[in-house]
Amino acid sequence: MFRFANIELLWLLLSIPVFVAAYIAYTHRKRRQLEEFGDAELMAELMPNASRVRPAVKFSILMVALALLIIAAARPQWGTSERTEKRQGIEAIVALDISNSMLAEDVAPNRLDRAKQMLSKMLDNMVNDKVGLVVFAGDAFVQLPITCDYVSAKMFLNTTKPELIQTQGTAIGKAIHTCVNSFGEPSDASRAIIIITDGENHEDDAVAAAKQAKEQGIQVMVVGIGKPEGSPIPLPGTNNYRKDRQGNVVVSRLNEDMCREIAQAGGGIYVRCDNTNTAMRALQKELDKMATQEIEAQVYTEYNEQFHSFALLALLLIVIDFFIFNRKNKAITRLDIFGESGVKNQE
Repeated sequence: MFRFANIELLWLLLSIPVFVAAYIAYTHRKRRQLEEFGDAELMAELMPNASRVRPAVKFSILMVALALLIIAAARPQWGTSERTEKRQGIEAIVALDISNSMLAEDVAPNRLDRAKQMLSKMLDNMVNDKVGLVVFAGDAFVQLPITCDYVSAKMFLNTTKPELIQTQGTAIGKAIHTCVNSFGEPSDASRAIIIITDGENHEDDAVAAAKQAKEQGIQVMVVGIGKPEGSPIPLPGTNNYRKDRQGNVVVSRLNEDMCREIAQAGGGIYVRCDNTNTAMRALQKELDKMATQEIEAQVYTEYNEQFHSFALLALLLIVIDFFIFNRKNKAITRLDIFGESGVKNQE
């Protein structure tokens, strides 16, 4: 893949035709002045060291150098690079509930969007930590493998929506197992699973899954989102709400008891997310308490800078231009580098 980081600077290349036109006009005017002053052949005899080729060569070299400098300033980039860095941090995987009940609007703008906002701010506070994203409803899958690339994490976070999983429900236990398996090889770094859900678990034994995670040294934290009194679930694109088979409006309620049980079994904390930043601060405080060990991270740079080659070539041309004189050099005239003997014979 190829791109210019400062592509707008390429507009400066349009100045080169202007310089060329100005140079041609200047040269033509100077030649006419010489012709008016006297016979061209006689003037050539009177000025044997004057060169008609060298100024054009010098000007051409400068224009090429200018074009190369403009391209270098536009920062051409292509390819990818990868390096391994050692950092002090923790490993955390977020399990985000994207079931239909997360569309309830008892927190603004709705539970899912509020969870995204909180996670986005949490990512802003991360420096050397690794983070991954698992989404779940009636099923669970890895949305983003554990990484230090917070830009990608935000991008994947923003694309999460209930339509990603066709099987509806809230399988918190399966989400925990998916998170555990996503950590990969054993590490000395502290590990945590952050579950963000309304706690309406109907699919499996989430408490047992949290206990198993704790036994493997993984702390399970739970962020409950919503209100205990509940809220109806809007149908996207309509003004209606979801109803059960009997035609009654479904009310989704935050199950705080379930959330607390999971957090207790996983050795972590339970916090409730509302329209303030209280939950995020409590979660961040708990993450900061976790011991940090040195971890290796693969850092990817999407583009490699390639402006150096253009800049060096431009510098070389400028040096060459500096050593080319407008007048003939007697010491190297016999080399006829610029073909001036042929020009003289034609004249």
